[in-house]
Amino acid sequence: MADAPAARPPWRQALFAPAKSPLWSALFAILCALAFCFLAILATGKDAASGYADLFQGALGSPRALGESAIKGSVLLLTGLSVTVAFTVGLFNIGAEGQFIWGALAAAVAGHLLPLPAALALPAALLAAALAGGLWALIPAWLKSARGVHEVISTILLNWVAIDLVHGWLVAGPLSVASGNADVSIAGTAPIRDEAALPRLFAASGSRLDLGLPIALAIALCVWLFLTRTRRGFEWRCVGAGPEAARAQGIRNGRCIAEAMFLSGALAGVAGALIILGTEHRYPGVFRTGYGFDGIAVALVGGVTAPGAVAAGFFFGALRAGSTRLQLVGIHPSFAELIQGVAVLLVAAPRLFAPLLAKLRGRVNSAPGAAQPTAEAP
Repeated sequence: MADAPAARPPWRQALFAPAKSPLWSALFAILCALAFCFLAILATGKDAASGYADLFQGALGSPRALGESAIKGSVLLLTGLSVTVAFTVGLFNIGAEGQFIWGALAAAVAGHLLPLPAALALPAALLAAALAGGLWALIPAWLKSARGVHEVISTILLNWVAIDLVHGWLVAGPLSVASGNADVSIAGTAPIRDEAALPRLFAASGSRLDLGLPIALAIALCVWLFLTRTRRGFEWRCVGAGPEAARAQGIRNGRCIAEAMFLSGALAGVAGALIILGTEHRYPGVFRTGYGFDGIAVALVGGVTAPGAVAAGFFFGALRAGSTRLQLVGIHPSFAELIQGVAVLLVAAPRLFAPLLAKLRGRVNSAPGAAQPTAEAP
């Protein structure tokens, strides 16, 4: 009878097994990232304690700061959900930035052109943004299902196609407000109608927080319920867990991929609409936000779950809102991006390297001369 293998020490279990709790993994990664960046700021000779105090003040220190953090967090929440939904069917949607841009442009155009009452103008603009982002996301879905093109390659390339088409041609040319009036020199599209703008929630306090926050939270709740409580959501998760097994059970993988990518793009498109309808009120001539790319970080730190995307989205939104105050003590705002990058690295690294380490450990155990379990005499 063979001896039972010795139990692994806790540190070895943590090293060779993926984290069982994404929440604790994310919290640990964020705390380590904050500590690492604190030391990095000290290494530059700056006052890290004052810098972090200003960062906190810029993110949460006043009603206006809270509003800015919530605005940015709402947008990041939706782009994080966009990446999360694609992950559900096993796809890595790197194209949220392009889908975000098309959604923002569609919201700007619909908000300007549609002469609707307030009760219809806002939903129409949001719907236009969702359709624009969703249709753009269907392109890599079709390439994946019909031609076998990897979604990472197609979505990355489509980002730059969207950026060049929108920023280099549409906003600067046919949709520019200056194209219809030679006397106007303002870059970007025409302003949206007042009926299409997101109403402010606490305008008297000086906060720019608008209806985008409850809209984003409601969408997150609906996505979570859909993915975890409906049959179609279960089918999507089956496709992501094992495409061949899902096909053997009669699930149409191509349909699930198309549906999930459309929803993924629609979420990114609505995120773009929240910026246009809430704070910009037009598509500006220069619109380099990076919210779509940051959505990847939000999804990873959030454990690729809807509740995790909500928490991570608001954390990174607070970082964005407070980063500008770092300059008050001579610290470059890019240190806030460093916090985000280190947190993502710490969350993603165990998932990337644990299979490799387990494989290496297996080779060591199977090598000639390695200690093997011995059988006891009866």
